[in-house]
Amino acid sequence: MLGMLVMALADLETLYTSADITAALTLEALLGTDKVLAPELHAIRPHPGQAASAANMLAVLAGSGLTGHHQDDAPRVQDAYSVRCAPQVAGAGRDTMAHARLVADRELAAAVDNPVVLPDGRVESNGNFHGAPVAYVLDFLAIAAADLGSIAERRTDRLLDKNRSHGLPPFLADDAGVDSGLMIAQYTQAALVSEMKRLAVPASADSIPSSAMQEDHVSMGWSAARKLRTAVDNLTRVVAIELYAATRAVELREGLTPAPATQAVIAAVRKAGVEGPGPDRFLAPDLAAADEFVRSGALVAAVEPVTGALA
Repeated sequence: MLGMLVMALADLETLYTSADITAALTLEALLGTDKVLAPELHAIRPHPGQAASAANMLAVLAGSGLTGHHQDDAPRVQDAYSVRCAPQVAGAGRDTMAHARLVADRELAAAVDNPVVLPDGRVESNGNFHGAPVAYVLDFLAIAAADLGSIAERRTDRLLDKNRSHGLPPFLADDAGVDSGLMIAQYTQAALVSEMKRLAVPASADSIPSSAMQEDHVSMGWSAARKLRTAVDNLTRVVAIELYAATRAVELREGLTPAPATQAVIAAVRKAGVEGPGPDRFLAPDLAAADEFVRSGALVAAVEPVTGALA
């Protein structure tokens, strides 16, 4: 159970940075404003994770010719929550991970045997084996992952909706009205997020007694661990689909120059086998390549030579 927590934290650390990058690309593709990412705005609500995510997004968007056009043809005072509040949601997840790492570190330094031999030689029965501390954070991480997946899916849906994408073609299709574009990709993302929401229901709130009622309250931590493993896999695919949509949308913004970091991402993801705009085609190979691009850490690796190290 503790091993599952440690592995999940390792995967989520890279995944949250990847999610910051894709959120920045989507903001750029929607011609949003990066002013909401200013450090002074996040300093007045001093959650460390929020500041880290905002700084990541701002670094990715540096030098963009797409941001700041929110007052052009279809003026809007503010971007939608899913765009404007990306650092707040991702940041809350980062702070959840920080708490989970604290629990993991304590557990790695703990003795959870029963009975246990104390330093003075006494052999005592105890309850340190109970999995509640680990089970709670496993469930907490699944909740945070579900919310991060949910906000990413909402941004993707916005990219595909001609009424909310501020000039992009419907479904990012090559021939709107004939081609389906990325409609099915968003269907896939929505299904994954729906499952993540079910997986966010806490296992640690349950308990089934066993062993003739001697073990009458258990943590259900293994169930929480198994749920989280699936949630992390789903979140990787969700972030990959947002990446797939956002890179295509940026390329469709002809006449505007994306940020250098965005250009680096597009070049790397195309080299990895994720194709760009064009007529309808079988999407599974593109989605699989995008998933591997995110899962392997290649997305972060493509950006950091331009931005410097991200949080």
